[in-house]
Amino acid sequence: MSGGPAGGPPPDAATERLEALGARLPGAVLDLLPEPVGDDEVAHFAALQRSYPARGGKGLRGRLLLAAAYAHGADPADALPVAAALELFQNWVLVHDDVEDDSDERRGAPALHREVGVPVAINVGDAMHVAMWRALLATDAPWRDAVLHEFATTIARTAEGQHLDLAWVSEGRFDVDAAAYLAMVERKTAIYTVVAPLRLGAHVAGTPPDERFEAAGRALGAAFQIRDDVLNLEPDRGAYGKEFAGDLYEGKRTLILAHAFERLAPNDAARLQALLNRPRREKTDAEMREAHALIVSAGALASAQATAETLAAEGRATLLAALEAHTDASRRAPLVAWIDALVDRDA
Repeated sequence: MSGGPAGGPPPDAATERLEALGARLPGAVLDLLPEPVGDDEVAHFAALQRSYPARGGKGLRGRLLLAAAYAHGADPADALPVAAALELFQNWVLVHDDVEDDSDERRGAPALHREVGVPVAINVGDAMHVAMWRALLATDAPWRDAVLHEFATTIARTAEGQHLDLAWVSEGRFDVDAAAYLAMVERKTAIYTVVAPLRLGAHVAGTPPDERFEAAGRALGAAFQIRDDVLNLEPDRGAYGKEFAGDLYEGKRTLILAHAFERLAPNDAARLQALLNRPRREKTDAEMREAHALIVSAGALASAQATAETLAAEGRATLLAALEAHTDASRRAPLVAWIDALVDRDA
């Protein structure tokens, strides 16, 4: 949470403390991983595990977890190890995701498998996964079992969403409509981006998570992902951290594409499908610029953004109702501000 995430007044003491804890997240994540001691291959393996965390990242999910723990009455410092484990989850998933999507870049540098090859990158991700579980198992806090169960559920549901995403590309399907996209993204992104941080924060505070966190988190997480998809297709996003139009090169099925295929004339829709339905290495920059122009001409970016805004409003209203039933207004204020920043961002 960087000073007043929604552009409001200066942060109060609670928000400043949450920001200070959030700033400690990158180091806390690295502390969960082995240090590269020596100059042998095992030391190199340790260094590779630290590669993605060391590249930075916004720490969105960990910071949201800290704010949720504070909102429910916990000392947010008690939630820092769980937040670090969640951020480590994000990092090892990204290592595997980049392999699966054949991505070129991650956080402004080559994707790990581009540097060391697919077999080594997969094994690095596996080791990071183990480090995450080791960190969670090491605690004797009363919330340990609830947190372990939440992580297991989160990983399983994320994998389901990832399977849907990958299967559509593998099968060459372009009949993915808005409902199918939302069903996928609610699993792949929304659960670990919003639902899990909210629930984990409550667990650390010793409070049963409100059942409405599920619906609120699905809507907010979908809004977050749709906004991410829109940003990916907006040029001049130097601070965005991903290559422009990477989703087109990777053939990602998005709400933007669903809207484009619904609106384009048959000949233009056929051309767009032909441009996208090839392996990444066979696509040229000129062709992806043509695909982008077709999508823009259909008004698909604007319509997807409108859907994101609707979902964000619905999710925010549901979340506020849940928080009002269980939290003090002053303690939930940083969480609400962070949620607003999460779904209304330019990078």
